[in-house]
Amino acid sequence: MNPTENKTFCASEIDASCRVPLLALFGGAALWLVAGLALGTAAVMTFHKPDMFADCPFLTFGRAQAAANDLLLYGFAMPAALGVMLWIFSRLSQSPLALPIVPVAAAHLWHLGVLIGTVAILTGESTGQTWLEYPRVAAVLLFAAFLLIAITAVATFGLRKARELFPSHWFLFAALLWFPWIYSTANLLLPFNHLPRGVVQPIIGWWFANNLIFVWLTLVGVGVAFYFLPKISGRPLTGYGYALFGFLTLVFFGSWVGIPQSAPVPAWLPTVSSVAAALAILPVLALALVVKKSACGAGVSCKGGPFCFIKFGMLGFVVSSVLYVSEFCPRYARVLDFTWFNFGVTQWQLLGFATMIFCGAIYEILPRVMEKDLPFPKLAKVSFFLLASGVLLYVLPLIIGGVEQGMKLHHANVPFAEASAVALKFLRISTTGQLLILLGALCLLLNIFVMTIHWKIGLLKQLIAAVTAPLESTEVKL
Repeated sequence: MNPTENKTFCASEIDASCRVPLLALFGGAALWLVAGLALGTAAVMTFHKPDMFADCPFLTFGRAQAAANDLLLYGFAMPAALGVMLWIFSRLSQSPLALPIVPVAAAHLWHLGVLIGTVAILTGESTGQTWLEYPRVAAVLLFAAFLLIAITAVATFGLRKARELFPSHWFLFAALLWFPWIYSTANLLLPFNHLPRGVVQPIIGWWFANNLIFVWLTLVGVGVAFYFLPKISGRPLTGYGYALFGFLTLVFFGSWVGIPQSAPVPAWLPTVSSVAAALAILPVLALALVVKKSACGAGVSCKGGPFCFIKFGMLGFVVSSVLYVSEFCPRYARVLDFTWFNFGVTQWQLLGFATMIFCGAIYEILPRVMEKDLPFPKLAKVSFFLLASGVLLYVLPLIIGGVEQGMKLHHANVPFAEASAVALKFLRISTTGQLLILLGALCLLLNIFVMTIHWKIGLLKQLIAAVTAPLESTEVKL
């Protein structure tokens, strides 16, 4: 069955209720995306010219790349995902957004937390834990903002007029529960309290990183794709059984992955992780089969519109997931560990999967919410080609260069400096891809910024007209 809305409800009323929260979430997300890509480009430039930022400690690779990664995830992916989720819940519930002022306040809290966290990383106040670099005040703001938006989504779901549940509900509800659990647990056990001793500390870090990047991103990205693919194509989402199987196996097996084979931990932990990684292929294949049956032959022209973003993003999900799982295979891990391969796979998950899905959803939602076309529709199409080509030019050289670098490192007679220098020629190509992605993100930011300005000007005109309107004279007859 296709999760399209009944024509009896007023879509314009629902879109109007989501307008302000979505503008607050999407606007800040697009700005952080540009900032994160710019910082990432500056970070990698240190490999081309090591003394370029010698006098700027906040632009060293360790600080700039950590801040860039967090901006891509916490700055763009999460607020964009939360905004899309609110709109999807409202549409599927056939009811206006509940408590619309709450996500507006939450969006400002979220962006404030990202700002504080980014400044802390760049000034050397990072916690040092991967994906948990933000200090306590920033982490508390992010957690509180997420809970507020989750409350709004649950309240909207509770007031729904349509009682049927769809696959999008399964994935998005699980994402709403998954992040508060893993984020609070990791923060309480690592940066906020006394660090655990021994191997427990890195185990918690690997567990959190895997559940955040692999499980949570998959839940929210696939949930958004399962809503928009049938909606845009006009065809029902086929393979509910495969979708349910993929959902359950992802939640069960995906959370056990994450311990690298080279980890200095008891041997049973990497073994369990590698077995879980092999089993995690099952949900990836099941979800890919659902997408293939629903999207292929849809008859929708793919000329850079939202449908292209969603299809490319799901293709990126399948490829990046397979590559991610291969990192935990003992045969390949000996070669791939401590190379650019791992970094390239992470960037593919963030940019080639999550960013493409959410950008496509934003381009589809904004004209409906604002009740007008995009100010620069051609830039939206250009944005797709820039992002798609940029992702391929960015991540493929890193992956290929990482494999070649690992093969060199695997031989004891090859000097370490020579093995590291192998990746430099691939880094030059990947930097070109980063610049293309940055241009595509600027196209998205420009559309959102101009649309927001036009909306605010319209509100100002209405206010001026209401203030300057002549008062109606009334005669009192005695």
